[in-house]
Amino acid sequence: MTDESAEFRVQGLGITELAAEFGTPLYLYDGEALRSRITTLRELLHPRLEIFFSLKSNPNVSVCALLHAHGARAEVSSMAELLTARRAGVQPRDIMFLGPGKSRAELTECLTQGIYAIICESLPELDLIEELASELGVVAPVALRVNPSFAVKGSGLTMGGKPRQFGIDEAQLLAAGPLGKQYDHVRLMGVQAYMGTRILSEDAIVENTRRILELAVRIADHHAFDLELVDVGGGLGVSYFEGERDLDLGVLAEAVNPVLDAFARTHPQTRLVMELGRYLVAESGTYVTRVRYTKSSLGENFAVADGGTNHHMAAVGIGSFVKRNFPIRVLNRYDEPATETWNITGPLCTPNDTLGKKVSLPPLREGDLIGVERSGAYGPTASPVNFLSHGYPAEVLVHDGRAHLVRSADSAEDLLAKQRLIELPPAAS
Repeated sequence: MTDESAEFRVQGLGITELAAEFGTPLYLYDGEALRSRITTLRELLHPRLEIFFSLKSNPNVSVCALLHAHGARAEVSSMAELLTARRAGVQPRDIMFLGPGKSRAELTECLTQGIYAIICESLPELDLIEELASELGVVAPVALRVNPSFAVKGSGLTMGGKPRQFGIDEAQLLAAGPLGKQYDHVRLMGVQAYMGTRILSEDAIVENTRRILELAVRIADHHAFDLELVDVGGGLGVSYFEGERDLDLGVLAEAVNPVLDAFARTHPQTRLVMELGRYLVAESGTYVTRVRYTKSSLGENFAVADGGTNHHMAAVGIGSFVKRNFPIRVLNRYDEPATETWNITGPLCTPNDTLGKKVSLPPLREGDLIGVERSGAYGPTASPVNFLSHGYPAEVLVHDGRAHLVRSADSAEDLLAKQRLIELPPAAS
């Protein structure tokens, strides 16, 4: 019998009972952590700065609804994400749509629903928006995504100052004639720039913000449109690995708020936006998988679990040149000291299916619950969930002390439902 005082708990609910009720593998989200994150941001950062939740980080409708209930707006990048945000209760006036390859159907839906802003990422896209808006008899609100000529150090993945599929190069925009007067059915109204992700330097965030605000004024002046929106991107980082530290929100607020305040005073009608995904949801989530077998190979310990990189590709360092382990714990013996080194692997037929390499853990046994912590962002939707046809894991959100199944795990029948068997003659004997 597991010592209940020593097991991982979310709002008083023990992991052993949660795993028994909902099965494993599963993603477990702490609603109180979600609430705390968004409310703390809104309390500390400048009151004119609005937080838009980037659904790409976690598109679960209940996660979006909970964040929205505490003041988050929505930034979406697909038809499904747009419909998810609307179903979660986000009004069109609080939705922005961005992405480098928007379809005609997606743009038409944005115009039909009357969302706040379409973030345009190329001049051909601007022409298409004009065409579609003309057909619908509307005027499209469009913000230009700019690929700035500058880059600021300090991000895990730099998005500015290099050749990118994202946005329109700053030099191209400044070389073009005033776009604000060239379209009858497009209202240029804002500027967006996204400089990088996983930023763990307060100074880098402040510098990004300052330079993007300056860039927005240059672009709006050159193209002769009123600056209704400046989206300073986001990219606030979460520490996963040894040697990293979390951002100090107090330090960040003290440094960035004066920059925002100076701009807000001179641009009282401009909506200021920061888009956040990982920073809002990562810490709230734990990926829970159960050990099926333990074994040794050439002197190393292996625990083979019922879920792996098919649900959590980020844990193997996707998008990073350095492969390091996410924080991993034995959830049903949470306080037991680590005395051994283990490789945590999943059920896939590939040696790459390794959630953690040489992780310091207590001695493992079959049935133990392994938790990959800080896993609320870029989990199953950023993973090859259908590899070996295992399917999507369950997602559970604990809200006000109650556990809610917010996405069912895929069954084999779910995976087969959309396939079609062609008619063939009987097999030869």
